[in-house]
Amino acid sequence: MKKPSIYRRALGLAVPMMIQNGITNAVGLADHVMVGSLGTEAMTAVSIVGQLIFVFNLAIFGGLSGPGIYGAQFYGQKNAEGVRASFRMKLLICAACLAAGLTVFLCAGEPLIGLYLKGESAEVDPLLTTAHGMRYLRIMLLGLAPFTVTQIYAGTLRETGDSIRPMIAGIVSVASDVLFNYLLIYGKFGFPRLGVAGAAAATVIARLLEMTVVIVLAHRKRDYPYLKGIYKTLRIPAALRGRMLKKSLPIFCNEFLWAGGVAAMTQCYSYRGLHIVSALNISNVLCNLLNVVFIALGNAVGILTGQRLGRGEFEGAKRDSFKLMRFTGAVCLTLTGVLIAFSRFFPQFYDTTARIRTLASRFIVVTALFFPVQGYLNALYFTLRSGGRTLVTFLFDSFYSWVLMVPLTLLLCRKTELPVLTVYAVVQTADLVKVLIGYVLIRKGIWISNLAAESETETV
Repeated sequence: MKKPSIYRRALGLAVPMMIQNGITNAVGLADHVMVGSLGTEAMTAVSIVGQLIFVFNLAIFGGLSGPGIYGAQFYGQKNAEGVRASFRMKLLICAACLAAGLTVFLCAGEPLIGLYLKGESAEVDPLLTTAHGMRYLRIMLLGLAPFTVTQIYAGTLRETGDSIRPMIAGIVSVASDVLFNYLLIYGKFGFPRLGVAGAAAATVIARLLEMTVVIVLAHRKRDYPYLKGIYKTLRIPAALRGRMLKKSLPIFCNEFLWAGGVAAMTQCYSYRGLHIVSALNISNVLCNLLNVVFIALGNAVGILTGQRLGRGEFEGAKRDSFKLMRFTGAVCLTLTGVLIAFSRFFPQFYDTTARIRTLASRFIVVTALFFPVQGYLNALYFTLRSGGRTLVTFLFDSFYSWVLMVPLTLLLCRKTELPVLTVYAVVQTADLVKVLIGYVLIRKGIWISNLAAESETETV
């Protein structure tokens, strides 16, 4: 942990992201518990819509990732015009994603919610769940645009070594979210009691505040040349634009399809009963609170590795990636114990049935046991992505999910009588194959490339 240590630099980037995302997820947890006090249908509806919006969010992250790879490498090269070009590319890609997402949700929101209500359960009313879900979704759509703008700015700041300003904006967002959730869900201090609609309205207000803060902080930063004159033009040199699109499309497809795969696997579990979906959602809320640790470390791996690749330090990038992958796995081993310790108590906060609470506790334990595997996998993914070998990451991530994980989940849920917890554990175990594949790819070094050097002439 000495000053030049790769671990210190990784934590310098990751800890602010952990704080920001951890607070955000903690607020999401509080939101979920508050909505859970309104009944099982309200909780299930909000969770289903959250799963759908998660797919949109991952599509945005995927759209940002291709230009972001270039941005990190351009910053490592101290190429300010290259960073500006990557920012403008993010604007164009995310505008298209936003238009497509709004169109899908407005035209097909109810059928999408209905996909998760295929099973039967005496504990959950599907019609009431659908009504709650549509009310929540319509308001949440107002927050998609500010969320998108925030991610564009926050991603660029992090790629240039600044995790603090996005963290400040995130703290403002979550504080306002907690406040307005309390006021609008329960109708406190003269505010209307809106229930599920209040939870959505609070999230939209928080998104708007977060966007405002991150934009103001980004443009007020002194001695920061990367955003100066950013809106004077949206022109990007044609050759560089083509290179970025070529790298972005596979990552966008990967993130979108991977998130879709997660949603599809949840939908498979719903065939075992709507109470399964409710229990899984409770489990996911707690587990997502802690997975911000390995997600932030994975982002740090990608940024630091990308910067070294941009400087042409290929062997150093490879060596650091292995150190950080092992470090991430070790950290996640500690998180396993934390999750197991809370598995019995957390579901008791929900106003739902004893069966759903018990099942949620067991889902938490199974997820916790595989946390080190997920942490290591996340670091593997960001390492592969940092070199711009986007086709490799596509095959490694979403292709694997749809070819193996989704069919396996569907087969076990629909064609076997195995207990649902056994099915869940078997699906988690299948990720060990992915770990082996990723390790071999990293060891062979086929992911290594210097995109900044290849594109230097187009940004002059």
